[in-house]
Amino acid sequence: MTQTHYTLADLGWSAEFLAQLTPEEVGAVTPARVAAVHRDRLSVLTETGPRLLSLPPNSSTGDFAVGDWVLADPETDRVTRLLDRKSRIFRRAAGEASREQLIVANVDTVFITTSCTAEFNEARLERYLALAHAGGIPPVLVLTKADTCENPDDYRDRLRAIAPAVPAITLNAKDPDAVQALRDWCGPGQTVAFLGMSGVGKSTLASALTGLDLDTGSVREDDMKGRHTTTARELHALPAGGWLIDTPGMRELRLSDMAEGIDEAFAEITDLIGACRFTNCSHEAEPGCAVQAAIAAGRIDPARLSRWQKLKREDAWNSASQAELRKMARATGRLHKSAKRQKIDRNRD
Repeated sequence: MTQTHYTLADLGWSAEFLAQLTPEEVGAVTPARVAAVHRDRLSVLTETGPRLLSLPPNSSTGDFAVGDWVLADPETDRVTRLLDRKSRIFRRAAGEASREQLIVANVDTVFITTSCTAEFNEARLERYLALAHAGGIPPVLVLTKADTCENPDDYRDRLRAIAPAVPAITLNAKDPDAVQALRDWCGPGQTVAFLGMSGVGKSTLASALTGLDLDTGSVREDDMKGRHTTTARELHALPAGGWLIDTPGMRELRLSDMAEGIDEAFAEITDLIGACRFTNCSHEAEPGCAVQAAIAAGRIDPARLSRWQKLKREDAWNSASQAELRKMARATGRLHKSAKRQKIDRNRD
């Protein structure tokens, strides 16, 4: 791909972004799409070609994601402001701080990629689905390495069991024609991204879509271990138009502020909650629980209920503000001290 100049429409610009500009900004600033995020600079694409932008005061590269739209001062090559995103993929950052870590922005479709191997894991896929739904991005499930097992339909059935309404594609990522199955979601002005564990074929598919030799590495088939196949996020042009963002494999995927996305990923459960007799139903042993009735009738897998409840608890905890976390920690400490004093008093008696 040798093209370096694109129209704004080619880059994914739309009326939704144009509407965010003030009359003073129109014609005075340069709209630019973030192609890569560096330590203290942003690589961007504009109508006049690629550029390297410096950051505005009091900001860091952590405030930006590949796929973002920014406005730049054409004289200083400095970002003046970040435009509101139409979609994003994010997770809770590592550490104790309740902070959002951006992964990609302004994506139209996310290909959640897994494989017909021991890597396949329903609970992890449900996390990816919640991530996509929470960010406002329609997901497509891509099942790779169909040539490595006797019956790939078994894996496809497991996908249908957790996401019957989500399109699912089974393919061999090494087949040169495999990417044709993904073309329906790619096209001029469209941006797609891959999510999934390392070694499932994301970079192989990304290379086939873009025509580039993207970095891939070997992964042992027996335990799925090996070096990460992608080490950075970058915006890549597709030959037929549109853009692709490949992402590193993510083993740790902590959810935060994703209550609605989790509920959408478990729609067969959340659609029944309003039919429970009690509004505060925990869906365990209460009489008149519509969810438990569906489980008894075989319409809902009890394991799905358990995983939904686990994700809801995790999200509620991670979504708590720092003040709330400190408050809970102090309360836990007080309870611990009180229990310790009571134990000492009992021993004295």
